[in-house]
Amino acid sequence: MDMKCGLEIHVQLKTDSKLFCDCNTNYQDASANTNICPVCLNQPGAKPYPTNDKALEGALKIALMLDCKIADDITYFMRKHYNYPDLPSGYQRTSVPIGYEGELNGVRIREVHMEEDPGQYKPDLGIVDFNRSGIPLIEIVTEPDMKSPEEARNFLKDLIRVLDYSGNARGEGSMRADVNISLEGGKRAEIKNINSIKGAYRALKFEMVRQKNLIKRGVEVKQETRAFLESQMITVAMRLKEGAEDYRYLLDPDLPPMVIEEDLIKHIKEEMPESPNIKVKRFMAEYGLAEEHAKVLASELALADAFEEVAKVINSEFAALWMRDEVKRVLSYNKLDYSESAFTSENLIELFDMIQKKEITTKAAKKVIETMPISDKKPKIIAEELGLSGIVDESEVISAVEKAIAENPEAIKDYNDGKSNALNYLVGQVMRFTRGKAEPNRTVELLKERL
Repeated sequence: MDMKCGLEIHVQLKTDSKLFCDCNTNYQDASANTNICPVCLNQPGAKPYPTNDKALEGALKIALMLDCKIADDITYFMRKHYNYPDLPSGYQRTSVPIGYEGELNGVRIREVHMEEDPGQYKPDLGIVDFNRSGIPLIEIVTEPDMKSPEEARNFLKDLIRVLDYSGNARGEGSMRADVNISLEGGKRAEIKNINSIKGAYRALKFEMVRQKNLIKRGVEVKQETRAFLESQMITVAMRLKEGAEDYRYLLDPDLPPMVIEEDLIKHIKEEMPESPNIKVKRFMAEYGLAEEHAKVLASELALADAFEEVAKVINSEFAALWMRDEVKRVLSYNKLDYSESAFTSENLIELFDMIQKKEITTKAAKKVIETMPISDKKPKIIAEELGLSGIVDESEVISAVEKAIAENPEAIKDYNDGKSNALNYLVGQVMRFTRGKAEPNRTVELLKERL
């Protein structure tokens, strides 16, 4: 069955103060209901401040990085009315689109606009924390161009990468996505407030199966809003889907309209980073990298920048292979982004130079690189402290090879019987005899010659 999926993604913008007041946005580390003021709580007589300039600039940068056209007329905020305990005013301020008709890797972006975040309602405890109320949000609305849960997951990964590159969004940790899905041109269901890429994928997988089963039984799919219960991996009905008229939109009389000046757009374009999908294409063309290598290196802006610095000195293909495989491996193990680690381009250049000059074996280099993300020591110092510096003379390797063969007749028999793991065992023995300083590839060659 044909599936159509569109997304509405809300992500907090990275600012020190809220959208319409000076309250701090660091709501997660503050005690409940401390980062608040009469404006956040919409107290009688409290009027919003003019729109946070940094939030507007951040939203414009993201819209431009998503290849959106920018609205050239007056921009203003509307009141979107609905009742919920975390919304003290009974309405949410949301702007008209500031960007429209964008595109990201084949998925059309219908519009980009700004909103104020509501508070946090905890129905199980019956309490509301308003620290989050008024934090600036960007909402990105796509066209229903995704045709599978996998496509939606890939799009969200690409989008989070763009948001990270922008430096103006808080990323996946603050993401809340509404997922719209329909099958065979039928009515669509909207699944609200999914807070992870994995959650969106799982919700779509379940909802696709649920709607297929309804259609097979001849039951009409309702146009409704549903919730995803991640603990049970199911969606459940919440209410019939609202239309725009249900929100009773009206112009907010307390906020002045804004004109987005051409000079501001020009300034943002000059300052904004290259988008990750463009960077991937450039890495392929400029450095001759395979697409897979380029995508991994462009997965984080700091990693991509480090690669370009390293590639000025070290062969780009060599650097890409080590950074794609080994640097990413140890970052993943330590649960760090490149920008959070102690890696520097200077230290990577030093390590790669040591490998190429055969001052250290590849196996030893992998051990050194495991220490680098959490150490401020130079690779040469790390290698010396671990006793990994130097590559033994070939005569010593030959002696170690002959010793390994002489002491392991069962492994020799297994090798001759076609058991390939026996060769790996013998390589390990040679490495033990040479304290890890034999070059693995040459060791394999020497063993095969004698076997």
